[in-house]
Amino acid sequence: MIVDNALYHQGKRVPLGDGDDQSLGAVRVPCAPGDFQWIGVHDPSREELAVIADTFDLHPLAVEDAGDSHQRPKLERYGRTLFLVIKTLWYVDEEDAVETGEINMFVGRDFVVTVRHGQGIDLAASRRDLEDRAQVLEHGPMAVLYAVCDRVVDEYERVGAALEIDVDEVEESVFSPARTDDSTRIYVLKREIAEVRRAVMPLREPMRKFATAADDEITAETATYFRDVADHLQRVSEVVDNLDGLLSSAFDAHLARISVQQNEDMRKISAGAALIVVPTLIAGIYGMNFDHMPELHWAYGYPFALLLMVGVSLGLFAWFKKSGWL
Repeated sequence: MIVDNALYHQGKRVPLGDGDDQSLGAVRVPCAPGDFQWIGVHDPSREELAVIADTFDLHPLAVEDAGDSHQRPKLERYGRTLFLVIKTLWYVDEEDAVETGEINMFVGRDFVVTVRHGQGIDLAASRRDLEDRAQVLEHGPMAVLYAVCDRVVDEYERVGAALEIDVDEVEESVFSPARTDDSTRIYVLKREIAEVRRAVMPLREPMRKFATAADDEITAETATYFRDVADHLQRVSEVVDNLDGLLSSAFDAHLARISVQQNEDMRKISAGAALIVVPTLIAGIYGMNFDHMPELHWAYGYPFALLLMVGVSLGLFAWFKKSGWL
């Protein structure tokens, strides 16, 4: 479904028809140099993509990829058209889950087509922000490419900040005096960080090309904007690597704490068993029915046995307490 369609002339939006007109290819009629059209599409059908592809002469392979919402981030050139795939991310804190969407961009000399899959980022806000910056829009379709990439990478930073908070909570829980079971949450967070990495890492090379004006369509002035995006992307990449390392260390610490706790439990069990075994041993000896035994007919034999049991147990208890076994 086409959600927005506009023609831009000298950095200003030009209404198409009465403002509700969703006509395609308006820029293909005689227009001033530098004019371009931006068409935004959300979860289109194959028929809708086919119409757009016919209008702007898009490559069939790129159109096929744009119809599939499970593409890896990448940058490809088909003739004079750039095709960029970007993953969108947002964080659901209640579930410690990173949700993903996708934006496919076709960028030509006089048009931009953005194909959005999933809920993800609403490009309408990016469009409004860009329309308020005429000096940026004057760079043409590459200004749209920059605005979308900038918005997506900003969301990456928000996701990274949310993950940092959760990782801090895990570290605090792992090293707290209370006994906690953090292995499940650590695994979930590592899986979500891997999801972020799959979105961030492949995008670094396209942003490097844009930032260094390695593509013919990128001017030195336009590259300045992309350098800012590339810098933010590099920062997110470092955050992701750091968080993954912290979680691995937290998991190792969690396992070590479990091992220490098990050793402490075994010492307490062993101490408790010793406190029971000694009185049982004394009672077993004095409970044997032999005629010839020391103190067998002694009047104080029974109280002596009880006092011996209590005394030995108290001595063992004090010893275990001092040595930290109890």
